[in-house]
Amino acid sequence: MARIDFGGVKEDIVTRKEFSLAKARKTLKGETIAVIGYGVQAPAQALNLKDNGFKVIVGARDHKQARKDGWKPGKDLFSIDEAAEKGTVILYLVSDAGQMQLWKSFKKHLTPGKALVFSHGFSVVYKDQTKVIPPSDVDVLLVAPKGSGLNVRRNFLAGAGINSSFAVFQDATGKARERCIALGIGIGSGYLFPTTFQKEVVSDLTGERGVLMGALAGIMEAQYEVLRKNGHSPSEAFNETVEELTQSLIRLVDENGMDWMYANCSTTAQRGALDWKPKFKKATLPVFRDLYASVKTGKETRRVLTTCSKKDYRQRLAQELDTLGNSEMWQAGKAVRSLRPKTTGKSGIAKGTKGVAGRTMK
Repeated sequence: MARIDFGGVKEDIVTRKEFSLAKARKTLKGETIAVIGYGVQAPAQALNLKDNGFKVIVGARDHKQARKDGWKPGKDLFSIDEAAEKGTVILYLVSDAGQMQLWKSFKKHLTPGKALVFSHGFSVVYKDQTKVIPPSDVDVLLVAPKGSGLNVRRNFLAGAGINSSFAVFQDATGKARERCIALGIGIGSGYLFPTTFQKEVVSDLTGERGVLMGALAGIMEAQYEVLRKNGHSPSEAFNETVEELTQSLIRLVDENGMDWMYANCSTTAQRGALDWKPKFKKATLPVFRDLYASVKTGKETRRVLTTCSKKDYRQRLAQELDTLGNSEMWQAGKAVRSLRPKTTGKSGIAKGTKGVAGRTMK
């Protein structure tokens, strides 16, 4: 492990330098990695592992997308039960609600010495709600990429990686930790940082409902609404709320931190941001405290399991997403995206330019 200073707090992390891909392959030599499910995370993790030279099979209810991705029925694509029976390392990547529903029939495949791997601590930590209790003679591991499955795959293909947390909940074989890290390296993690199942699920559920998704969408809607009600056009409101953030400013934060982004904006923008930042923190801190408490007490997981287990959930979800996508703000966004220069590459920087770092942006 490498000991890294994170803002004055030292942490031990695992990089590809300490634990190479060759070592990961050696660790999992002779293992059959069965990826169960083919929804959000599973395609990326399965394909990355396969491309990195591991023996991978997929078990899914619906084979349509898996076949499109090159998995072949009877060869490396099976039913959930068949794949779970064949696998020695089983990545349990169906949805959290799906894990609960499937568990009773699935657990019979967890024979001694196998490894059961999660990408989220949900089912194990909230076992009083899910009834997911692994047998004592299997390794129980966590490898949790800190990004969507789409970007786990995209970053892998681009030669980069998504950072992942890892944890060992149960070591039945004496080799659980090495198995766990090998899987993290195998799916292409940028680096791996240790956690526990409990800490991962609480931080993850808080982050998704907070800054990463819920809070971000809510704040955008609030600013857009204020601008529109004060006579600004949809194009202007969307550009000042979303487009400039996603196409310009957030890239500077990614490149070198928030202070670097501030430094590359006008003095007027800097002053306003520094003055208003504490006000937004003061306004939202009580909301985040409520959110964290709701996650930690299990209130959020109960809602997820109850709502997502309903037969009409997918239909209701589609309706909610349609409402979001068809709102004026995101319809304006669709129009704005269609007007982006066609010469812009995936990086968002026009071909032949060197980017904007170091310039005043407003």
